[in-house]
Amino acid sequence: MHKSGDASQTGRSARLRHAARGRVQAVLGRAGWEIRPTTTDEDQRRAKLMASEAIDVVLDIGANVGQYGMRLRNNGYSGRIVSFEPYAQAFDVLHRTATRDGLWDAYRLALTDQEGEAELNIAGNSFSSSLLSLTERHLESAPGSARVATETVPTARLDSAWAQFVGTARRPWIKLDVQGAEMAVLRGAGDRIEDAHALQVELSLEPLYEGDVEWRTMVDWLGERGFALAAVEPGFDDPITGRMLQFDGIFLRSRGHETWL
Repeated sequence: MHKSGDASQTGRSARLRHAARGRVQAVLGRAGWEIRPTTTDEDQRRAKLMASEAIDVVLDIGANVGQYGMRLRNNGYSGRIVSFEPYAQAFDVLHRTATRDGLWDAYRLALTDQEGEAELNIAGNSFSSSLLSLTERHLESAPGSARVATETVPTARLDSAWAQFVGTARRPWIKLDVQGAEMAVLRGAGDRIEDAHALQVELSLEPLYEGDVEWRTMVDWLGERGFALAAVEPGFDDPITGRMLQFDGIFLRSRGHETWL
């Protein structure tokens, strides 16, 4: 039987291990090591979906060191990838990976709803870096995500550069992993959002960033613009309770106005 303090001690230990893994991943990325993610069921399911929808370009917004692009390549996607990452150290690793691939371009840029510059909050684990501030709930579940610095980064709207990034592609897949700022990116796409064929959007079950949009609001907003939820993928969960805090929703351009019978 555990003593009264054992449960809280176990919780602290698990969170410390979680934070340590994040720091190790960040350090390896900054050192230039290529982190090759293992294939998951979600990767394989996504690959089938992308193939069946004939996706011809992927905009990887919030790329960090290129994990998502590597997963796509490892699972058979051979089309164009255009990645965006504002954090300088993460971008250096991403850029080295992308330059070895003739169909992968990388830009040091934060896509949002305004042109110019913004302050990026650099997280200790790198991949939680955001234009928004962390909530206490986030820090409680992932202490390694705490801000360690800030960095001025260039920003742009997607609609103003759509022709440059998408080109002649007809079935773009837009992946958003921008740590709470997904709605700002979508608003920055303006009417061009209607030219996307698919969207993969990180959705929050609890507010993890100040100004984050609740998942049902995002689903409704996209539904009003002609996108239907086609798949979900598990995301960030509390390492102690197992409670899911974020997940990814994959939305496809609706083919009609089918209703339940």
